[in-house]
This record gives sequence, C-alpha cells and structure tokens, in this order.
Amino acid sequence: MLYGANDIVLPSGRPLVDLDVMRTLARQAREHAYAPYSRFKVGACLLSAATGRMYTGCNVENSSYGATVCAERNAILHAIAEEGVVGVEALVVVSDDDPPAPPCALCLQVLAEFSRPDTRVILFSVDGKCVEYSFAELLPNPFIFPTMRQ
Repeated sequence: MLYGANDIVLPSGRPLVDLDVMRTLARQAREHAYAPYSRFKVGACLLSAATGRMYTGCNVENSSYGATVCAERNAILHAIAEEGVVGVEALVVVSDDDPPAPPCALCLQVLAEFSRPDTRVILFSVDGKCVEYSFAELLPNPFIFPTMRQ
C-alpha cells in the first residue's frame, strides 16, 4: 500500500488506532521536550502501518531556532531509526494550544513522504480538547519527487 513515496507491505490489513494509548504516549513524550526558549512543549506519537508499533517524539529547541526539531519529525525519525522506511497510519500530537496546534509546514512536508491522504492526524490540547484531520485536509497538495510516484 502506498504511503507517500513508499510502498509499505501490510502484514494483515491496516493496524487499529488506539487513541487512548497514543495520547498517553504523546503526553509522556511532551514532558521530555526541550523548550527553554519558547516554553512550548509538544509531544507526538505515530502508529506504524507495517508493524503496528508506536513511536514517540518531542520537540527539541536550539538557540538558533533553525536547528529546532519538532515533535512530529522527531517521532518519524525515531520510527525510521527502528524500522527503516515507515508508513504512518496515524499521528497524535499533544500541545499547550487551544485549539490544539497542527503540525508546521516542515512537519507536513516530511509527513508527506510517509503518509497516505487518509492518514489520521489527531491533535489534543493538554486539557483534552481534540481535533481530527485526514493528512490530505492539512496538506492537500504535497510535493513528492516525480520519479517516486507510482
């Protein structure tokens, strides 16, 4: 099944999304965020389409700001470090914002490499408010290198 630019083999259909577990893991990751400049802590948890494993990430700021890594990209990098090429079945993000903050443009473009248009992106505020999107709603026209399209 095509996830962004990658054909992911699903062992027995698409994995089930357990929002309670993913939200808990994203909240826990958020507590490890390194955000001394903005004080804006974010945690993320993604569900691998191929394995059903969950991977977390938190934002890690840098005084140059440009070297900052967002929680969403951190979770993707974590998944790739463990599995290699990954397909994102679902992504949960927890932040201080109300309404909950969506992924930034850089994160959306990175997600485009590993997501389907129907990949679920579920955003939570710390106090539990929830908004859900499909990936295509957040980034309807992602760039995928032309030779990678099938």
